[in-house]
Amino acid sequence: MASEEASLRALESLMTEFFHDCTTNERKREIEELLNNFAQQIGAWRFCLYFLSSTRNDYVMMYSLTVFENLINKMWLGVPSQDKMEIRSCLPKLLLAHHKTLPYFIRNKLCKVIVDIGRQDWPMFYHDFFTNILQLIQSPLTTPLGLIMLKTTSEELACPREDLSVARKEELRKLLLDQVQTVLGLLTGILETIWDKHSVTAATPPPSPTAGESGDLLSNLLQSPSAAKLLNQPIPILDSESEYICSLALECLAHLFSWIPLSTSITPSLLTTIFHFARFGCDIRARKMASVNGSSQNCVLGQERGRLGVLAMSCINELMSKNCVPMEFEEYLLRMFQQTFYLLQKITKDNNAHTVKSRLEELDERIWSSKRRVERYKVVRELKLPHIHSQEHQKRHVERDVSYVSYTFHEQDATLLCKGVNGEKGCVSCSYIEKFTDFLRLFVSVHLRRIESYSQFPVVEFLTLLFKYTFHQPTHEGYFSCLDIWTLFLDYLTSKIKSRLADKEAVLSRYKDALVLLLTEVLNRIQFRYNQAQLEELDDETLDDDQQTEWQRYLRQSLEVVAKVMELLPSHAFSTLFPVLQDNLEVYLGLQQFVVTSGSGHRLNITAENDCRRLHCSLRDLSSLLQAVGRLAEYFIGDVFAARFNDALTVVERLVKVTLYGSQIKLYNIETAVPSVLKPDLIDVHAQSLAALQAYSHWLAQFYSEAHRQNPQQFISLVSTAMEAVTPLISSKVQEKLLLSACHLLVSLATTVRPVFLISIPAVQKVFNRITDTSAQPLVDKAQVLVCRALSNVLLLPWPNLPESEQQWAVRSTNHASLISALTRDYRHLKSSAIAPQRKMQLEDTKVIIHQTLSVLEDIVESISGEATKSRQICYQSLQESVQVSLALFPAFIHQSDVTDEMLSFFLTLFQGLRVQMGVPFTEQIIQTFLNMFTREQLAESILHEGSTGCRVVEKFLKILQVVVQEPGQVFKPFLPSIISLCMEQVCPIIAERPSPDVKAELFELLFRILHHNWRYFFKSSVLASVHRGVAEEQMENEVQFSAIMQAFGQSFLQPDIHLFKQNLFYLETLNTKQKLYHKKIFRTTMLFQFVNVLLQVLVHKSHDLLQEEIGIAIYNMASVDFDSFYAAFLPEFLASCDGVDSNQKNVLGRNFKMDRDLPSFTQNVHRLVNDLRYYRLCNDSLPPGTVKL
Repeated sequence: MASEEASLRALESLMTEFFHDCTTNERKREIEELLNNFAQQIGAWRFCLYFLSSTRNDYVMMYSLTVFENLINKMWLGVPSQDKMEIRSCLPKLLLAHHKTLPYFIRNKLCKVIVDIGRQDWPMFYHDFFTNILQLIQSPLTTPLGLIMLKTTSEELACPREDLSVARKEELRKLLLDQVQTVLGLLTGILETIWDKHSVTAATPPPSPTAGESGDLLSNLLQSPSAAKLLNQPIPILDSESEYICSLALECLAHLFSWIPLSTSITPSLLTTIFHFARFGCDIRARKMASVNGSSQNCVLGQERGRLGVLAMSCINELMSKNCVPMEFEEYLLRMFQQTFYLLQKITKDNNAHTVKSRLEELDERIWSSKRRVERYKVVRELKLPHIHSQEHQKRHVERDVSYVSYTFHEQDATLLCKGVNGEKGCVSCSYIEKFTDFLRLFVSVHLRRIESYSQFPVVEFLTLLFKYTFHQPTHEGYFSCLDIWTLFLDYLTSKIKSRLADKEAVLSRYKDALVLLLTEVLNRIQFRYNQAQLEELDDETLDDDQQTEWQRYLRQSLEVVAKVMELLPSHAFSTLFPVLQDNLEVYLGLQQFVVTSGSGHRLNITAENDCRRLHCSLRDLSSLLQAVGRLAEYFIGDVFAARFNDALTVVERLVKVTLYGSQIKLYNIETAVPSVLKPDLIDVHAQSLAALQAYSHWLAQFYSEAHRQNPQQFISLVSTAMEAVTPLISSKVQEKLLLSACHLLVSLATTVRPVFLISIPAVQKVFNRITDTSAQPLVDKAQVLVCRALSNVLLLPWPNLPESEQQWAVRSTNHASLISALTRDYRHLKSSAIAPQRKMQLEDTKVIIHQTLSVLEDIVESISGEATKSRQICYQSLQESVQVSLALFPAFIHQSDVTDEMLSFFLTLFQGLRVQMGVPFTEQIIQTFLNMFTREQLAESILHEGSTGCRVVEKFLKILQVVVQEPGQVFKPFLPSIISLCMEQVCPIIAERPSPDVKAELFELLFRILHHNWRYFFKSSVLASVHRGVAEEQMENEVQFSAIMQAFGQSFLQPDIHLFKQNLFYLETLNTKQKLYHKKIFRTTMLFQFVNVLLQVLVHKSHDLLQEEIGIAIYNMASVDFDSFYAAFLPEFLASCDGVDSNQKNVLGRNFKMDRDLPSFTQNVHRLVNDLRYYRLCNDSLPPGTVKL
């Protein structure tokens, strides 16, 4: 090797060249290889030690530390003990000597490398590792360094990666737990000392004009005047060094709280101190004092003060997130809540100088955070240090883990280089308000049931503060988060009432005022009348991942809260909502007087800009309130139908009136002064009124069942009027949104309500004529399908409240046959022309007819598949000719995958809904036709050459076979051999080599269904055998096919698709639960341990880590069939076959696998075996070549 000085100069030159803009990728790869080779040399660490002490080049230092990191984590076992001692001695000295001058990310990386040594050697070979950290913390000059070391130690040792054995992980955790009390005491002392030191000089503020009332509430919350006085002390002004130390101490506490158990180590004085610092987040006055004269340094100071509040809240939230609370800690929890709600009261306190909203806006640091992120990005780009995503606690270690994994350099986005580049401070990644909202969510979801019973805790006062906090949020996201908290509270209240029905009134009376107030304010928030400025900011165009716009999400979440309050307080909710709806309805219904006739049609004579704006707001509000009324429909049916009948009737009558009014004066076609705004508003109101009426279809059905015994006239009038409103809208000239709303209402009236007189209403007759008239302009496909479903259901579904003899099936059957005949006229004519070759244009026209007809027929069959036998019989009689035409057309279109896809969808629906009605001979004919058509060549063409459409065709074919093999009885059993043959000899070989998951899931479901529903095809009943032979023996039939299926399942576990793996593991477990699969002789003797071996190898290779728990349980279920064989034969055999470990290590692995027979212990042993096997392999790989292992 060259001299150290020469090597350093060469390395600096290489690094400069690597990061130069002109360096080619090929040259960078050469440099990479050179650096890799250098790092692999024995003794390279000595050069790196020299580099670290002699260079100021950041890249060289980071490279050198990465060499050390690789040495410690991957090769430490093979490093001579003398070298280890030297490294353990030199690196801490280097850190101590240069920690103030090193760039913070180099310093943090060096800390991490030293902690990695401790992770391997403490306490046996590095006995003073933790003692040194404690000494650093206790020395004023090195306190910050000690705290960084402590936090890194907590991160790396409490939850270590898999490069340690389980025994070592347990040892480290125990060692750390032994130090917790000392560490918490030290951290408490640091925070208290700094607070007390600076409190002496803090100025006492003048008394607040509202101090009296806030003091009263505070006393209620704290139940202690002294505690209230303590928390009311002014917040000290800290110097930057003190703030930095406090932020590090709070970061340490937050991480410690994430893994230490709740215990008496967390003392009241520590909690009180944390709450003192939490006050920094909500103290605007102190921030303003820090930013006097506009000095940027002071502004940063002010923001850092806020950051202390965020860190303190992070500590509190870590404690709050623990659901399992020891009895002795409950008092501490109560104290925490009391102190936190003091902060909530401070945040929401309103006075003339500051509204709550402006205070929350100032506390919300999102804007600040984004500025810091931009600054950080600029600095990092200037530095140009490449970032490789760390594999070790990436989220926690981002600030110090800019490592060159495997010494590979790629110039990637370096924005995640660190948490903060502004000095040594990390950026505020989350605002104080967000942290506080997280706290409130945790309190309500985890601890409210525990704390509510304490007389010292005033829940109603808490809800008052939460109310103020919610409705003064400065951002929409903040408001959504608060609505989630209210939803959690309402769910808690609902479940509490259901479990204590006797106390229902007492519980409700306690919270009634709060709930009514919440309902009123939420309703106000969705109305432009009260909240126009905020609502206009919401995006109503861009769809999110849930396929809803920001406005739709806002409205949906608000209406969920309204609905939950309605469930608790139905009469109050209705009396709050309905008058508001009425006010907006009056405006809408009054528009008729402003409609005038113009040359081109009707025009709305409202033109003044202010009037148009007010109308726009009123229409938007009406649309929202109609959705609210529709959402509440479920609270008027069932047991409460009679009690709330009058309210519901009032709503339905208004909705019927509104829908008829809109259809009669055709507001959707009217000209307006602002067509781009008002026309969509008018269409939306009309559509929402139809949708709201549709929501009451179940109420109408219950009304119908009650009304037929008394005077039905009122009900007949409602339904007839609703149909008069619907019929004019079923037209190709009506906007699609409105047309579909009308169609959905028609379907609900025909399917859910089913009045006997519906078919005789003139409006319904018009719809029949419109749909069967071939000269009429067709509707859009979706509307056509819905209308045809409704008309079919009018004729097919049994009428409620009438005996079978009065159902008029003969007449209805004739009418249904006529309807289907009209709908399929063009389709049935295809039969004669399909055989002849078709020109391209003719083929496209044919495809359109097939698509339109089959989508209608498929929907009709699907809608009645769960209905009475008579309905399905009539349906099939009407469809019979079309089904036969479809079967005749199928061979002609076998190479047109889009047509085949639609035909198979139709046949699949037929098999699922009408297979009994089709009869055995015709069903057999269909199955045989499909089996003949889907030859191996055709399957290969579909799967390999026709892309996703071809795969969908094969998947639907397999789904049809799934229905067939599930059929009970012996009718379709003759098809089993050919179906199994198709799967194993034709489909399996084609898809086996394809990485794509297409077809595989359906194939394995079919194989599962074959086994599950045809078990006796493989295993004859052993009960019968025992009668004849006196001993239960299982007769195995079709053994070859069974073995082939099991082998296919086994091979699927070797593939990377995690969804297929999970599905197939579930299928095997189900077969074992239902049919005792693992206990069958053939499986037990020839397959069982092969499966166990495969599953263990999957765990070892970490290829399906998300399924660790499921795999562990499956291994247990298989092993439990014969534990003796598992421990005596399989486990030794498995360990003997493991490569990469020596015989001594194999013996240790075997001894550590305890012979437990209960599920938790066994799975724990499995995961221990897997972890330690991986660890030993890692150790052995790290040994230098030629190492002799004793």
